[in-house]
Formats: sequence, C-alpha cells, structure tokens
Amino acid sequence: MSAALLRATGRGLAQGGLSLLVVVALWEATLRLLDVSPFIGKGPLDVWGHLVTDDGAAENRAVATALVGRTLADAAIGFVAGLAAASVLALLFTLFTAVEQALMPLAMLLRTVPLIAMAPIIVLVFGRDAATVAVMGGIVVLFPALVNMVFGLRSASPPMLDVVAVYGGGRLAALRKVALPASLPSFLAAVKISVPGAVTGAVIAEWLATGEGVGHGIVFAIGQAQMAQVWSLVVLVTLASVLLYGLVSLLERLVLTGAGLPGSPGV
Repeated sequence: MSAALLRATGRGLAQGGLSLLVVVALWEATLRLLDVSPFIGKGPLDVWGHLVTDDGAAENRAVATALVGRTLADAAIGFVAGLAAASVLALLFTLFTAVEQALMPLAMLLRTVPLIAMAPIIVLVFGRDAATVAVMGGIVVLFPALVNMVFGLRSASPPMLDVVAVYGGGRLAALRKVALPASLPSFLAAVKISVPGAVTGAVIAEWLATGEGVGHGIVFAIGQAQMAQVWSLVVLVTLASVLLYGLVSLLERLVLTGAGLPGSPGV
C-alpha cells in the first residue's frame, strides 16, 4: 500500500470520525430543539444504555445484532441481483441501441414507481422468501448502477475504438479490449453506490414481505412501544451501511491505484 493511499485512508478515517461526532451532536440537539417526547425520541445516550449499560443490555444487543445480520444477508442478495442485472443490461445497451430504447424506459419506471406500490404484486408473484428479497433489493440497486455502467462503457476513447476497427475487430472486440477496461472506474462507482441502496432495499423487503431482519424488527418494536429498540436498530443498520460503504471505497482506491487510473466519477 503506497504512502499516498495510507494518507488518504487516514484522512478518510478522520473525516468519518468527525462526521460521526457531528451527527451525534445534531441528533441530540434536534431532539432538544423540537422538544420531542422522551418516550418517543431517544438520544445517543439512550441507545448506548439500551445496548451496553442497562439491565438486559446483553439480550437487547444480541437481538439487535441478529436482526442486523439478517438484513445484511438480505442486502447481499439484493446487491448481487441488482448489480448482475445492471451489468448485463449495460452490456446490451452498449452493443444494441434498440435494446436500450426498449428497456431503458422500463428501468426508469422501476426507479420512479414507489417500491411500496409494487410490493403486493411482487409478493404475489415471488412469495415471501429470498426471491422477493432479490427482486426488491435489485430494483433499488438497478438504475443507479446501470447509469454508471453505461456511462463508463461509453467513455472509451474513440481513437482506440477506431484502432480496433482498423484491425478488423467488431463490436465485441471493441467492447472487450477498449470499453470494458475504460469502464472500470465507473463500475467501481456503481458498486460503491449500490451498497447503501442494497441495505435500504433489504429493509423495505423485510418490512413489506419477509417478516425478518431490521425491517420487521422495527415494526414489531413500534407495536410493543419499545422505542429504544427502534432507535437502536436504526443506528446499527446505518452504521453497518456506512462501514460497508467505507470498505468498498477503500477497495476502490486500492484497485484504481493498482491499475494506475484516476478516481471514479461521482453520480
């Protein structure tokens, strides 16, 4: 690992720690400024007590971590499904303009229509198991990843594409030799932005369909008036999502640095 990458990682960790302090301060200040009832609004110290210091904290922590673990597993399913679908569609769109004209409106429709509106149909078709998690999570991941990948594949250098054509290469050869290597930064950007989207999709799927994980745990805790558990689950799944995003960002830096490429474009 180069010294520059180590410095960048250190700056990222310092910025992350500072951001966490700012978020905690804003969280506590917002509850106080809005005069939220202590029964409903739980602050950082309430969450810490619920998970660490209160009587029964070990049991609370075990339940919460089990729910978060289930959600991360569901997020992995949606992440893989959405990223795989985006990769296939991006390749087809690059090779065949007619396919893009036919399917891009559908992808935009999936992005536009609220998932909660589509949930009953998805459940009827796929049931309440991993297939529904894959579909719902994949829908959340699909469009942002697809846009990034198509942009990357089409950012290939025209002179390099001309060189392939001069030597008799077709569209597949140009895609393999020029477009795919040029799209690496955009592909990694798609992976990075897909991580929090996959977690969001998993929570929605658990809430609306599977009855497991954080999505169901929050609904159940609200029904039991366990507000500290609600806030604790939100905090834990948010921290998990941020941590995964940071790990993927670090992986992105390592890959691009090793490949001698600039950072990925933001979308």
